[in-house]
Amino acid sequence: MPHKLYIKNMVCSRCILAVKKILADVGLEALSIELGEVALAGTPSKKQLIQLSAMLKAIGFELIDSRKNQTIEKIKTAIISLVHHNDAELQTNLSEHISASLHQDYNYLSNLFSAVEGISIEKYYILHRIEKVKELLVYDQLSLSQIADQLGYSSVAYLSNQFKKLTGLTPSYFKTLKDHKRTNIEDL
Repeated sequence: MPHKLYIKNMVCSRCILAVKKILADVGLEALSIELGEVALAGTPSKKQLIQLSAMLKAIGFELIDSRKNQTIEKIKTAIISLVHHNDAELQTNLSEHISASLHQDYNYLSNLFSAVEGISIEKYYILHRIEKVKELLVYDQLSLSQIADQLGYSSVAYLSNQFKKLTGLTPSYFKTLKDHKRTNIEDL
């Protein structure tokens, strides 16, 4: 059975490449690398884990050891994948998606997430959706209506209201700004 490691702050394909390189530098063979999770061919030595941890921290990642923190990271990864790495329209129920992704009861996951992170899963999801809206507005390839459809908003008005509530700006005004204030995904 492969040895699993859980890594905090892996949010994109470049993160996977960076972790892959570090694992090779430490002398560990990865069977698979996904956002937040690595399956190793063998069990790492204590020295390798210390070296791996230091190298990961140097570039903004962190090994996760407790079950609670692993679960929190899996929830975050599921949301990040849903919002930022899903090319299809977001037409899924968030609680069902999270529960199915982690194979656990949503109420338990929701309570755990809120207790550890200080915000609800829904709020975390909304923050990511708004960051995705900002990204799509900056690209200027889709209309606001297309962005609303792509991100599963019921209407442009709902998207606009949520955007203004969180950013203090309307989407159209945000689009005109020269200095677009975006938040790094790992900082949400």
